Amino acid sequence: MNQPAVVVCAHGTDDPDGRATVLGIAAAVAARLPGVVVRDAYVDVQSPTLGEVVDELVAAGLSVVVVPVLLTLGFHTEVDVARAVGRHPGRVVSTGPLGPHEALVDALLGRLAEASVAPGTPLVVAVAGSSRPAAIAVGHGVGDAVAARWDGPVTVGFLSAASPTVPDAVAAARAQTDGPVAAASYLVGRGFFQRKLERAGADAVSAPLGVHPRLIDVVVERYRAGASELVPDGLTPRPDA
Repeated sequence: MNQPAVVVCAHGTDDPDGRATVLGIAAAVAARLPGVVVRDAYVDVQSPTLGEVVDELVAAGLSVVVVPVLLTLGFHTEVDVARAVGRHPGRVVSTGPLGPHEALVDALLGRLAEASVAPGTPLVVAVAGSSRPAAIAVGHGVGDAVAARWDGPVTVGFLSAASPTVPDAVAAARAQTDGPVAAASYLVGRGFFQRKLERAGADAVSAPLGVHPRLIDVVVERYRAGASELVPDGLTPRPDA
């Protein structure tokens, strides 16, 4: 029996760097899952759409695990992804978003190190933001997880739809310390929000999580969990996949 295919499902963007990030994630996942069909798909802005890719894979006789490369629950996971999955009951499952997950905190701290942000520097964790209370709570939870591992003050700022905004959070951190402030990007790839973050007034800004090995770990973990729901007893995915 073939192993289920995996669809790396992203929001979609017009930004070339953001598009390259998703393709890089898909390629890294394929390298970690030899023998598994890996496809990219999108819920907005660009193609192929998630529905198109899922329909094509099912028509080819494959079961499918959709892994949304999104950091929180929201409209796209609850509506767009659910709609594509619901057309093929028993053949397609969705794993839910990547976050929250401790491995994503590892990736975020790794990006800060790459940006040469010194431990102890006041830090604003920059989250995309949402009008949904549950998503806002997730953002604050990410801040708490980072604070538990960062040797310095940590606050959370939102890039849309919630407060405090990242510029306000940066200004407040600077007023308290009268020194440099860093911003940690809790975003998947470059695009509108990352550019907005880079204009928010921080003295240093980390790169998005992107194709970080720890993010790939989460995608693979989600895939394996989803595949176990689809594969009959005794035909589980190879442990070295």
